[in-house]
Amino acid sequence: MLAVSRPMNNLDLKSPELYVNRELSLLEFNQRVLEQAKDEGVPLLERLRFLCIASTNLDEFFEIRVAGLKQKLEAGSIQAGPDNLSPQESLKLIGARAHALVDEQYRVLNDVILPALAQQGINCIRRGDWTPAQEAWLRNHFEQTVLPVLSPIGLDPSHPFPRILNKSLNFIVELTGKDAFGRNSGMAILQAPRALPRIIQLPAEESGGGPHDFVFLSSVIHAYVGQLFHGMRVMGCYQFRVTRNSDLFVDEEEIEDLLRAVEGELVARNFGEAVRLEISDQCSDQVANFLLTRFGIGADDLYRVNGPVNLNRLQTVADLADRPELKYPSFTPGLSPAIARNANLFEAIAKHDILLHHPFESFAPVIDFVRQAAEDPDVLAIKQTLYRSGLKSAIVDALEAAARAGKEVTVVIELRARFDEEANVGLANRLQEAGAHVVYGVVGYKTHAKMVLVIRREQQRLRHYVHLGTGNYHSRTARMYTDYGLFTRDTDLGHDVHQVFLQLTSLGKVQTLKKLLPSPLTLHEALLTKIGRETQHARQGRRGRIIAKMNALVEPQIIQSLYQASRAGVEIDLIVRGMCSLRPGLAGVSDNIRVRSIIGRFLEHTRVYHFGNDGNPEVFCSSADWMDRNLFRRVEVCFPVTQPDLQQRLIDDLATYLADNTQAWLMQADGGYLRATIGEAPPLSAQARLLQNLAEQA
Repeated sequence: MLAVSRPMNNLDLKSPELYVNRELSLLEFNQRVLEQAKDEGVPLLERLRFLCIASTNLDEFFEIRVAGLKQKLEAGSIQAGPDNLSPQESLKLIGARAHALVDEQYRVLNDVILPALAQQGINCIRRGDWTPAQEAWLRNHFEQTVLPVLSPIGLDPSHPFPRILNKSLNFIVELTGKDAFGRNSGMAILQAPRALPRIIQLPAEESGGGPHDFVFLSSVIHAYVGQLFHGMRVMGCYQFRVTRNSDLFVDEEEIEDLLRAVEGELVARNFGEAVRLEISDQCSDQVANFLLTRFGIGADDLYRVNGPVNLNRLQTVADLADRPELKYPSFTPGLSPAIARNANLFEAIAKHDILLHHPFESFAPVIDFVRQAAEDPDVLAIKQTLYRSGLKSAIVDALEAAARAGKEVTVVIELRARFDEEANVGLANRLQEAGAHVVYGVVGYKTHAKMVLVIRREQQRLRHYVHLGTGNYHSRTARMYTDYGLFTRDTDLGHDVHQVFLQLTSLGKVQTLKKLLPSPLTLHEALLTKIGRETQHARQGRRGRIIAKMNALVEPQIIQSLYQASRAGVEIDLIVRGMCSLRPGLAGVSDNIRVRSIIGRFLEHTRVYHFGNDGNPEVFCSSADWMDRNLFRRVEVCFPVTQPDLQQRLIDDLATYLADNTQAWLMQADGGYLRATIGEAPPLSAQARLLQNLAEQA
């Protein structure tokens, strides 16, 4: 256990030793994802997917988190976070941990996953292991399909080093000899066109192999790269990939049209400042240093890899391999009994609030809600937020149809939803053409709230029907992420959601809300108040109880308040999927706090806050994590679930997650995690239990 050096009565809860560095905590999350690739209890092709997810997560970590720290360092910033680590100190620790993580990823690939796949007849065949028949087919494939679209660039004064696209596959080629013009720069750059698939499936009949034989495009290019340099000799060919700063910067105070500004920035993102170079581990130091100099980064930013420079491309193998027994069993999401009894959602919601838990329960009712609103002659207006919805969205189709039918449709689209900016620009243009009112929220704040408001005329009065959620209105991710959604006709919540939409689309002072807790206005203060109330209960001899589930916990004041609650005797269980800067189990500080992370088939995405309140429990769902950005720099909503049966259902779900002993990881005081052990209790997976219980409704 981590020791705290000063006496408890003089303890400063802002002391750096009480906080885990957020970037290091995020790398620990990625380690837990990687552990799924090693878990023999996970179907083999899903283990391959977890390896790919770990790679993708690390890409984004460098594109955003490392890039941000490097920007601070270059600007001369010495500002430290709650852990008191400067950007320079953080980058040094990150580098050591990230290098170890990358080495482990490739060890798992080469020593664990690929041999296990081969035992199942799924082969990723290395260049030196091609049979004559495979080599003949691949040579023909290269000459007919690959060679015509390759454009090598010999480096000399008239051919400067090319612009290298973010995360693209490239090769640096060492050459000797002279070409037809007598030139010999000794080096060329070859960029693999994005149109070429990175994984090639060999046809069994023509290549003489099995039905699941695969070859990397990089291996094929490497094998036949000499055909691009006639009369010269290839001395070395090494794949590389550069990761760049991918955070968009738009100065909202200096622009008049956010849509046009974001469109302009999307192109520049692909060529931001370099932050990482991945290269074949066989590359010489001389060539590696040449590339580092070209990209303006240092030796600490170099990652030598034993395999493809982009592990995420292996997702294709899992997709193409027709081996259902090596994947998670398929399932049909359940349908809420209330909706099964009455397909008219307005009638069903009018009788009782409806709580959905995706992906265990179907996302279709959410789509149907908007679709029915678009078709219902009694519906006058629809208002919705869109953060991520995908290019092909049935919800957007319904909004477009409603607008064309003459209904008042207002859509708040967050153009700066990271890595979905291009899709959202397209959706904005499409909805505007249909006649919808499209706005982009509040200057300086991302709109991350998940809300739909339908205004319907019923018996000469207007009713507000509302959907509030913890996740995005995205049909595909609704089958992969766990999220809650609440349908309600509650008058107060309808009033509050209407007021939030007014704030997003218009101007004026904030109206007092009755039930909704929005950020950046009241949510942070409300959370501190509710944690403080549990603290007072404990100090006065009553039971204090907090259970909170979220994706990340890093906001210092919330952490300090939780430490105070723990010291007062409040029992606190936190289910935090990713980053957690709070240290649990510190003697005299957080003895009563336990932190667990659930990593399984589905990405845990629900945000649920339960406060015991001395026997009068309050339960909230929210779009917000307990992070600075969510509480101060985003528009979020936190909504109460008050109907007793639905409230108890959420409490029971939290208890199921706390009982998980097969997919849970328990955070230690030093910031590390240990996998939960089954012990004497029967094995329990929260996700499997919920899937069994809720999908059975199908």
